[in-house]
Amino acid sequence: MTRLALGLILGLASLPALAETQPSVPAMTDAERAAFREEVRAYLLENPEVLIEAMDVLQARQEEADALRDVQMVASLNDEIFNNPNDWVGGNPEGDITLVEFMDYRCGYCRKAYEEVDQLIQTDGKIRFVVKEFPILGEASLMSAQFAIAVRQLHGDEAYAKVHDALMTLRGEPSPEVLGRLAGDLGLEAQPILDRMSAPEVMQVIKDNHALADKMQITGTPAFVLKDMVMRGYAPLDVMRDFVADARSDG
Repeated sequence: MTRLALGLILGLASLPALAETQPSVPAMTDAERAAFREEVRAYLLENPEVLIEAMDVLQARQEEADALRDVQMVASLNDEIFNNPNDWVGGNPEGDITLVEFMDYRCGYCRKAYEEVDQLIQTDGKIRFVVKEFPILGEASLMSAQFAIAVRQLHGDEAYAKVHDALMTLRGEPSPEVLGRLAGDLGLEAQPILDRMSAPEVMQVIKDNHALADKMQITGTPAFVLKDMVMRGYAPLDVMRDFVADARSDG
């Protein structure tokens, strides 16, 4: 392949900037354009690894842009993410770093992450853990979140923690009867909780979390926020530990 053709391929991304500083290049004739296209095509067919390399570079640039966007976004929404009084706080409330999880009780990956996140928090000992109720998987998800929030508003953080654990491991579909029995099993009076589930104060928590997730371009669960980083989707325990270590190493 000629140096001119190769140079054109590698320099396509910089053409807008070059156009501002370089004199205009005479337009190709139809014959020259056809020959150039055929030469480029032949080169790429003979060297397909160039396309793979280009895609890798493009992906890396996109990841860098996404990470920068997340940093700016988290900074602008800091209090909503980390310090909303409507969110339950577990782990070590005085920890040196805060991990936030957007979760749905009916999400299989949230349930898969549940024990691993708990193990991360227990073994680390210095993580402040914030739960954001983010029901997105239908009526059963919404009902579970309403129940958990109602428990916290009526009975406080300790009762919420127990209900959160119970809902995460609940088998079968939630219903008023199932949730009522769950409340009784935990020593709570069921009817006031069931009555509270549709209260405006409960629904506002869910509405606010959905609005925040929309601002943060979070569309699935689980999603985690740590310092200025966002992890969208499930990650195994060793990856979560790396996530925490990276956040701490940034100072």
